[in-house]
Amino acid sequence: MSFEGAMGNPNSEATASPSATYSSEAPRRIGYVQSKPVFGAVEENCARVEELIGGEKADLWVLPELFSTGYQFQSRTEAVELAEPVPGGRTARFLLRLAQERGCHIVAGLAEQGRDGKIYNSAVLVSPGGITAVYRKVHLFYKERLWFSPGEEPCPVVDIGWIKVGLMICFDHLFPEAARTLSLAGAEVIAHPANLVLPEYGQLTMRVRALENGVFTVTANRIGTEDRAGELLRFTGESQIVSPKGEVLVRGSSDREEVRTVEVDPREARDKSINRYNDRFRDRRPELYRI
Repeated sequence: MSFEGAMGNPNSEATASPSATYSSEAPRRIGYVQSKPVFGAVEENCARVEELIGGEKADLWVLPELFSTGYQFQSRTEAVELAEPVPGGRTARFLLRLAQERGCHIVAGLAEQGRDGKIYNSAVLVSPGGITAVYRKVHLFYKERLWFSPGEEPCPVVDIGWIKVGLMICFDHLFPEAARTLSLAGAEVIAHPANLVLPEYGQLTMRVRALENGVFTVTANRIGTEDRAGELLRFTGESQIVSPKGEVLVRGSSDREEVRTVEVDPREARDKSINRYNDRFRDRRPELYRI
């Protein structure tokens, strides 16, 4: 599927790149990178991610929201200067090289310079063959709305060959409709780049999203503080990978850069049954949910 064709359609399923071949019986690993971006230091932040991954291997990596720029913009002009085109920008090129060299898929958050002239808080899904999908954050948090335009397309779901990946970003976690839409569209793992500042909000709600939808979730949060606008932001870390049963499989610290991976079986996310009589999706009554 073309880059344009994969954007923003939750029912589209982009096929895996020809350079990414999978055996259905081979174990698969998903992982997160928990980093501490320095604001505006794009090349250094990218290099740090590569250093953190080091020799660790995963078939799917998730990086934080705005991992290459940092978070706390002071002006619209600053956001414009740091935003990059996708797929041609330096962050996208870095992610593509990393995916190619490691034969993996990567979900990462970045500041996107849209072709429409707008600036978006976006997440990209990168395969060894190129940019497979772009999601522009729909639910902007706090002062983000001063610098970014909200996305106008639904969260995408992409089949990467061994698992179907849904994309959402940070504050999207508080809106159950986002995760439910992804899950109904076939997502088996929800990749969740984040810059969480509210203690336990995202970590708790993403456990609930995993449980209520029967999917894996990967929240890649950042650590550290930013105080560029006279308002201290403290990022909570504690990145995590959650099972379809709501169990935390791995969770990071609140104050250290780190990477963690875990082996997963996608079949766990395809079984929506709760017991022999109840099923998460089959028991839905959408005809009664209208307001």
